[in-house]
Amino acid sequence: MKSLLNKLTDLVSTKKGMWVTLLLWLIATMLLAMFAPNAKEYEVSTVEFLSDDASSVIAQEKVDKYFSENDDGTPAILVIDSNDGELEASDLEEALNRISDVAGVDQIIPFAELPPQAQVDFISEDKRTVMIPLIFDPSFESKELRESKESMEEIAAEYDGFELYMTGPAGIAVDSLDLFSRADLVLLFSTIGIILILLIVIYRSPLLALIPLLAAAFVYEMANQLLGLMGMAGFTISNQTLSIGSILLFASVTDYSLFVFSRFREELKKHENKFEAMKAAMRETGMPVFFSGGTVLVAMLVLFFAKSGDYQNFAPAFATIMAVVMLASVTFTPALFTLFGRRSFWPEIPRVGDKAVKNNSFWSKVGRFVVGKPGISVAAIVISLMVSAGNMFHLQYEYDTMSSFPEDMPSRQGYEMLGEKFDKGDLAPTTVLFEGEKALSQGQQEDLRKVLADQPLVSEVRINRVAEEGKVVDYSLTFAENPYDVKTMDTLEEIIAEQGDILAASNVEGELYFAGETAAKIDERAINNRDVVVIVLLETILIFFMLIVLTKSLKMPIYMMGTILVSFLAALGLGIFLTDLFFDIHTISPRVPLYAFVFLVALGIDYNIMLVSRFQEESRTRTVKEAAENAVASTGGVISSAGIILAATFAVLMTQPVQLLFVFGFIVAVGIILDTFLIRGVLLPGLIVLLERNKKVEVEQE
Repeated sequence: MKSLLNKLTDLVSTKKGMWVTLLLWLIATMLLAMFAPNAKEYEVSTVEFLSDDASSVIAQEKVDKYFSENDDGTPAILVIDSNDGELEASDLEEALNRISDVAGVDQIIPFAELPPQAQVDFISEDKRTVMIPLIFDPSFESKELRESKESMEEIAAEYDGFELYMTGPAGIAVDSLDLFSRADLVLLFSTIGIILILLIVIYRSPLLALIPLLAAAFVYEMANQLLGLMGMAGFTISNQTLSIGSILLFASVTDYSLFVFSRFREELKKHENKFEAMKAAMRETGMPVFFSGGTVLVAMLVLFFAKSGDYQNFAPAFATIMAVVMLASVTFTPALFTLFGRRSFWPEIPRVGDKAVKNNSFWSKVGRFVVGKPGISVAAIVISLMVSAGNMFHLQYEYDTMSSFPEDMPSRQGYEMLGEKFDKGDLAPTTVLFEGEKALSQGQQEDLRKVLADQPLVSEVRINRVAEEGKVVDYSLTFAENPYDVKTMDTLEEIIAEQGDILAASNVEGELYFAGETAAKIDERAINNRDVVVIVLLETILIFFMLIVLTKSLKMPIYMMGTILVSFLAALGLGIFLTDLFFDIHTISPRVPLYAFVFLVALGIDYNIMLVSRFQEESRTRTVKEAAENAVASTGGVISSAGIILAATFAVLMTQPVQLLFVFGFIVAVGIILDTFLIRGVLLPGLIVLLERNKKVEVEQE
């Protein structure tokens, strides 16, 4: 592998190879830009989290099978509120009649035709708010739903005091489309801006700031169009995937660019010819950079083994992005730096004979301290990390997706208004479907209803519909508490587990199926827990074996993976503590830990690879202590600057309107800072000195 990679980088580092590489990238990018579609054309607000074999999905399919005429399309709940006293019945009925004629409205509760005792269920106690369930045509996409919503809002505005909010799946889809259409531009320009500013501040060279961004622009365009081609083939991309993917792209391209130009600058102090300097630089840096990208690629491919839709949606998109990044890092990026040569570093142009590493630099001092007192260094960092990781015991999950959206989002406002004006359980009743081989009499149907109503936290159970001549009965079960609360989820999980006893107590034979939001959240929790175990184990094992191949060692990968796993736990614990302290966020999405694990381990291991690769290179001619000290001093500057830029880049996710991305971006930023300064700078070299000091380091013989 190394031999093949060296041939490629040697070719790129020649004058002819440099121009051919740049020309090929230019042509390929232009062709894709002209003939391939943009990935945004296939963007969707959400993807299905649950797999087809989830219990709640099977239950919903049963409901659709027996009562399909009432369940097609995209559901929504209209919330009409009067800020000018009680709702006028005549105005309300007229407005709802006009709304029922809006394009896309497939079914709507015929409120005006309901008897007064039935209307009570849809009107708040203070008579100022009404909720109207409706279903949109299944063919309507988010943009068409937005137009329908706007038409409804125009109708409501014609009546004095009326405020209309659309919540439910259709409302969330429309609001998500609006939020992310604005947020994507903020994310892109914020990412470019923060990278540009930090590169100029850290390196004080305009070209060093612009070259990585120029490389990132080409990679972004190529990856974006490739994702568009995948979209043409049937792959739908969630807006969350695109947001995180753009951050991953810019962060990794910048990271690997810094590794390349750092070694290029070092070699320019030894070689007069820029092509010879780049050839020498890539012979030592090419393999670590390529493997660093490979670890990220593998981490993303592992997500294919997840059962949840969100994680699976990440896998092909992120793997495509990283494949383009890896190719660019060993071809396009070195070709760009070779093109500009020494001018890349203006005004501090490296000259032959300049000292490679300054003895009085910050990282030289750190290297000497760690090598001189490895025990103290390792103990201090381990204690700090363990204290931070201990805060994980305070981790609390939030399953109410709506609470992660901005407070001024219309669908969230409507949702919260429902919670204030109606019973909490009315937000999302659970559907309980009985299916048996024998028809139930009305008495048996009522007996089962009463047993279900006697279950913990249940406030009401109603018989909705009957099918198959009494063999199938549809019950609507309402909880007394919020249907998204963990307590409610736990209660329903117990009811599902004890359904045999419930049927026996009702004297009926058959099977119960549970559908609805609470049942779906139970399945999501179970699948997420399963995915965490599977993905963590697979990613750890695969990256560990990749490190064995890279380092030609068994012990080094143990040090590298061990430190990065401890770092992840510390980042998660510290991140939870800080988000609570500074941002008043007490609960997080259950997806955050796995998101953070995948990115922190994949990206954090990059810095360990760069350090250990340099250590093994130095150990060819030096003792373990000298090699460790020189590795820290040589790589410290570039890795610390890369870490700061990478952390700041992920922190840009905090500009996103969804709390999940905000918390994820913050925790990853915290973890990268820990990796950069504590793990790579102190803990890993300290462990190497402690455990390798009396042993000869086995390295690859050239």
